[in-house]
Amino acid sequence: MSGAEATFGMDSAVTQQKTTVRVSPVAWLAGPVWLFAALLTWRWPDADDFPATNVLAAGFAIVGAALLAGAALKLLRVRAAWALALGLGLAAWEVAQAKLLLLPRPFFGTPQDLLDVFLTDWSRLGNSLLHSLGLLLVGYGVGSLIGIATGIGLGRSQRFRYWAHPILRMIGPLPPVALLPLAFVMIPSSWIAGEALMMLASAFPVAVLTWSGISAVDPAFHDVARTMGAKERFLVSHVALPAALPQIFVGLFMGLGASFAMLVVAEMLGVKAGLGFYMQWAQGWAAYPNMYAALVVMSVMCTGLITLLFRVRDRLLVWQKDGLKW
Repeated sequence: MSGAEATFGMDSAVTQQKTTVRVSPVAWLAGPVWLFAALLTWRWPDADDFPATNVLAAGFAIVGAALLAGAALKLLRVRAAWALALGLGLAAWEVAQAKLLLLPRPFFGTPQDLLDVFLTDWSRLGNSLLHSLGLLLVGYGVGSLIGIATGIGLGRSQRFRYWAHPILRMIGPLPPVALLPLAFVMIPSSWIAGEALMMLASAFPVAVLTWSGISAVDPAFHDVARTMGAKERFLVSHVALPAALPQIFVGLFMGLGASFAMLVVAEMLGVKAGLGFYMQWAQGWAAYPNMYAALVVMSVMCTGLITLLFRVRDRLLVWQKDGLKW
């Protein structure tokens, strides 16, 4: 065999070794754990008359079969440990509460209670989710635009900074929730009051970070643009804002977190709709599974919006894609 053939054979062996994917033993364990949880749920009698037990068992079995198929197809690698831990956790919860009633009721429900809420009350949960999204997107969106405009004014205009900076330092750090009673008295509509407070919650961090980003732009960039005939509007839109985008996105993330907190408080105390109001209603009627279901929906909503904002950031700031983690 020639040297070239030997080299080609060695390269092929190395390539084959690299492309061979080994399935972790954890991936093979995840499916049986879920199937065992399904068997426990189905065959072990409930300690009380809980709803949707057979549906829950069928769901566990479907997930277990899907995990086994994923392990066989070598698709279950990164999240295998999480799939195993989640199966063990749900099985332990099912045994502790549905089978043995070890946790105090009604504060702690069962997995089938939570599933029953999604099966029977999905319409009300969906309407609450849509209302919360509408309230959040309007308040956060308008507040972010106001914050960016304020940050631009602070960074580019000395006269604007003279008048706006003391107001920003006085009102901005004040928790918006502290203004809730005053807002509901001064503003006749609870919806508008909630929107105003969410605007305040999001505008402050966005304004501060936008100002910081614009102030940190190298003055040489502006000088070069001016020598080519650029006007102030061009300097802001094509020089200052693009250079300040990393800081602006940090402010947007901070403002989104503050808006989440203000959203729940506003819905619980004034705006009679949304996931916050649904949670308060469920607590008032001691319907704790409904409250936990609302928490799950709210968690998915919040993490989904933050993930979407990160996707937008990664698309606009490709060169800094790994600079901020989520």
